[in-house]
Amino acid sequence: MLPMMEHEAKALKLLGQNIRKLRRDMGLSQEEFAHRADIDRSYIGQIERGERNIAFVNTLKIARALGVKVSYLTDGIE
Repeated sequence: MLPMMEHEAKALKLLGQNIRKLRRDMGLSQEEFAHRADIDRSYIGQIERGERNIAFVNTLKIARALGVKVSYLTDGIE
């Protein structure tokens, strides 16, 4: 098992990858997606790179903008 900080960093990267894939599958640029989610574009980039620990409210905004449940964003993350 990974040490806690390593595990958390890996989880953030996977979350970001899931969000990026869904966004790209919808054919949205980061800018278009950020506008839909009402979140700053640079913040979206940081999330997608796994550099940000997202607040739950922003997770809800992202899920809504992607048209998925929050649980779908965390698919494959343990």
